[in-house]
Amino acid sequence: IPVPFLSGCAQVFWGLKIKKKLKAVPFLGKVRPTVGLCCHQCTPDSLGLKLLRSSPFLGFRNILCVNESLTRYRGWLVRRVCCVLFVGQCRVYPSPRGDRAPRVISSSRVQKALTLGGPGEGAVASDGSSAGLLECACSPLLPVSHSRVWTALLNRLVAWLLLKLLGRVFCSVQVNLNQLEALGRASERGPPLVLVSVHRSSLDYIFIPLVLFCHGLRVPYTICEESLESTWLRAVLQKLGVILPPHQPVGAEGSVTDSLCREIMASYVCELLQEGESVLIFLEDPSPTSRRPSPPSALRVAQVRQAARSGAVPDVMLVPVGVAYDCVGQCTLVQREAIGVKRVYSVCAGLFEGGGECHRGNVYILCTTANSLRCRHLQWLLPDSCLPNPSLSRLTCVVEELYLSWVLPPAYCPDLSEPQRHQVISLTTHLLHSASSCTPVMSTSLLSCLLLHKHRKGVRLSQLCRDFSWLLEEVLFRNWDVGFGGSLEEVLCHALSLLRDSLIVGYPPSQRKDPLLAPRPCPQAVMTLSRHSEALCSVFRLEAVGACAVSSMLSEAVLCANESEMEFDVSLCQEELTERALQLCHLLPDIILPPCQSAQSFAMDAVDSLVHCGILVMEESSRDRPVCDLLQQRDALRWKSVDEMEYSDSDCEDMSNPRCYKLSQPSQCPELLFFLCRLLSAQLRALCWATEALPLLHLPLPEAQCIAQLHAVLCDRAQTAREYYESASLELTAAAIHTFTDLGVLCVESGKGLGLRTEFQQKKNREMLHSFISQFLFSYLQ
Repeated sequence: IPVPFLSGCAQVFWGLKIKKKLKAVPFLGKVRPTVGLCCHQCTPDSLGLKLLRSSPFLGFRNILCVNESLTRYRGWLVRRVCCVLFVGQCRVYPSPRGDRAPRVISSSRVQKALTLGGPGEGAVASDGSSAGLLECACSPLLPVSHSRVWTALLNRLVAWLLLKLLGRVFCSVQVNLNQLEALGRASERGPPLVLVSVHRSSLDYIFIPLVLFCHGLRVPYTICEESLESTWLRAVLQKLGVILPPHQPVGAEGSVTDSLCREIMASYVCELLQEGESVLIFLEDPSPTSRRPSPPSALRVAQVRQAARSGAVPDVMLVPVGVAYDCVGQCTLVQREAIGVKRVYSVCAGLFEGGGECHRGNVYILCTTANSLRCRHLQWLLPDSCLPNPSLSRLTCVVEELYLSWVLPPAYCPDLSEPQRHQVISLTTHLLHSASSCTPVMSTSLLSCLLLHKHRKGVRLSQLCRDFSWLLEEVLFRNWDVGFGGSLEEVLCHALSLLRDSLIVGYPPSQRKDPLLAPRPCPQAVMTLSRHSEALCSVFRLEAVGACAVSSMLSEAVLCANESEMEFDVSLCQEELTERALQLCHLLPDIILPPCQSAQSFAMDAVDSLVHCGILVMEESSRDRPVCDLLQQRDALRWKSVDEMEYSDSDCEDMSNPRCYKLSQPSQCPELLFFLCRLLSAQLRALCWATEALPLLHLPLPEAQCIAQLHAVLCDRAQTAREYYESASLELTAAAIHTFTDLGVLCVESGKGLGLRTEFQQKKNREMLHSFISQFLFSYLQ
């Protein structure tokens, strides 16, 4: 990563000579963890493909760095036009000749939809004899099938413009050549590729196709769910292979759920897969108030699955893709508004605003292992939902069957049966989990997480360097890739230069060579650091859930003990820890679990992860007989039939003495425990504030207005307290409303929107809900 160039007195600070430099081996260099492997439970047959086979390390490549070595020519003139020569020699896969619209219209799905009634035409083509009437009935929706790669010249021209434009905005766009080579081997096997990705920015539409184009791979057809106002811009994007939704007035369910539009889109996707074309699907909605994954993306996954099940294509290779940015600015937040001509101009102006070298960030794109859709063994596991029952004097756990029905409502796919719809939801959530897990962690995320959750009151630069190295090792230890490399001095200098508008720098008189860094106490700065640190919540989600469960039990111990007797030598029952972790899982909707793992299994893994971290140790209880004395346990160790469902491998354990843990006392404990608890403090605090704000909302209200009112209340609460601005973000406000809806605190009233449940209109029950949530919040321990 190039070090930003700074002049004047600023260079004295940003160019500090850190005595201890960590070189690139093994943590910051070529050795990277193998991420994105196929799930051994859902896709066991895909593990045998060995696409990421052991091969020499090919290194990384910055696609914005184009020189004469990438061309077939040499010389001083080539060095000046090397970008044109490089783009000219990149391979372009043009679309096959012939119009796809007649084939889409003549498909059985579209004809069946027209028979049932088209847009204003009724059963105009029920006999299927008039192709003209068919085309006339579908004419308002046919532009969706006009997306195709027309000429190689247009693609090369756009690629050259993008390379020049992005080179002025970003320092580098890094890719792993070994992963691209594995992706090329997957495309050579025959089945078409379907790339699925999270949606961090609207620039994702540019980076993923551009990377594939620069490496000679087939550019996918990108399904863009955003509305585009400009007619000429739609025409240009469609010629580049972008699939845009048709212009259609939004009704009760919108254009996506319209029957004819849905069937045309399904037939068009099936036609693309039959031709061997690749498709790119984004699993998230650009709106900050939407849920993950979005229903339109689940509908696209359902259409791909139907194409494979119907025999139109023998198989489909699913490839999760992760894109990470180390700068959060206008260039990565353009998805907040609808796209139009004026918006495109403002985005381009925002990309160059403050275009000094110190504001130029990096992008890292990671393509994981392709796995087969045909060999997926989808099993829908209904997680156990632990919900507080306010009607009782004590909060109890009520186990109910809960599934993510909002991911794919029945109105989006009425032709699917309930088990098939659950399988599509399972597949979509699993793909989102895979795409999120392969998203690399950037240097600004590590630095923001340390400053926001570990050193909020300030830290010296020397200590920050040591903590940065420690956190980096912890991330790599959990098999997460990072999107940077180089020495510690270079990485920190680049990250600090990108975040310097959100930091305060102080020079103590005693140690002027070791400055003091602290987050700037203003809403914009805290929000920026919070958005960067969200990536670490996904990395440490197991440990964070387990740490909050431990803190909830410690808070009860603190209330029962005297302040002078407060120590961390407390026994924690494993069963109760698992129950607390299970309750916390359903308060955090952002923790997306793979459908092949139940919530109970996730809670048990959360407790075990604290043992692996060294936070918890097994308590050795005094026994009359050693555990290894198997002679006295003949009855427990006798052979049993496999059909006995009550049989367990732990039957030989003495249930009268349950397993307990204690906090260990290494040098980083309990500091590590407090750090993990703070990772979820913003979400839990937002839930606590939202619980207190429920009487202030004028319910019932539509969901959008309810989120807007609650957001205004939380912002006022943060401004009054002058701290914890990250808990008043729009994303966490929407997540709180969605969590209350899932828990039954808010109910959907017909024709009115969201209303407060009768039980929670009483102050006593709201206080019980608040105490239930606040027990996991670390700040209440202090």
